[in-house]
Amino acid sequence: MFDAKKACDDIVQWIRAYFEENGKGCCAVVGISGGKDSSVTAALCVKALGAERVYGVLMPQGLQWDLNVAQDLAGSLGIRHSTVNIKDSVFALIESVKKGGLAASEQVAINTPARIRMAALYAVSAVVNGRVANTCNLSEDWVGYSTKFGDSAGDFSPLSRLTVSEVIAVGRELGLAPEFIDKTPEDGLSGLTDEEKLGFSYKVLDRYIREGVCEDGAVKEKIDRLRRQNLHKLKPMPCFELAADLRAGK
Repeated sequence: MFDAKKACDDIVQWIRAYFEENGKGCCAVVGISGGKDSSVTAALCVKALGAERVYGVLMPQGLQWDLNVAQDLAGSLGIRHSTVNIKDSVFALIESVKKGGLAASEQVAINTPARIRMAALYAVSAVVNGRVANTCNLSEDWVGYSTKFGDSAGDFSPLSRLTVSEVIAVGRELGLAPEFIDKTPEDGLSGLTDEEKLGFSYKVLDRYIREGVCEDGAVKEKIDRLRRQNLHKLKPMPCFELAADLRAGK
């Protein structure tokens, strides 16, 4: 049985230890979307470091219909925050690719904003003396539902060993309002919910991760295939190792 209180307390202590060793005096920089992952991450950082050491960054791509949820989250936590609209940067980069004679695919249109957002987070982090929080959870990571060097990047990751259902439980333990943890998960880029894109529910995925049970054979096969195909996103970059005799100049 998942113990949300213990998990919450352990993560808070882990965040404090991380900053003590890797960023004493720095603040946590969190991309705020208004969804459960960024909301829970921000709330955990506030509990660990205090509101004055957490900085939220809202990153709409043009107009964002639910931007008010992200603004409400930052207000409820009492954290400093700013808005960086990524629309012009995304457009400029994709247009530059097109001018180079390449057609911008749907994959480019979906992944480029995620990578621009990460660049924006590190730009803000450099200004406010911060460390960037990765907000991915275990369920997303398991099937590769993230963009390499986009939302999968960061300096520290409080939620990457928690499933979606466990993240929600921690959010409730933290006392977050339902609007922040029960919001239907979507990437804000494709117009589809996470579950519509994946083809199965997080409830089914979480049970498979924790219990090894998936009653739908086709869904199990798809989860396993996505896991195999996307493991490269979680592993360190492979490096060619120079042979010992070459290193010795022989």
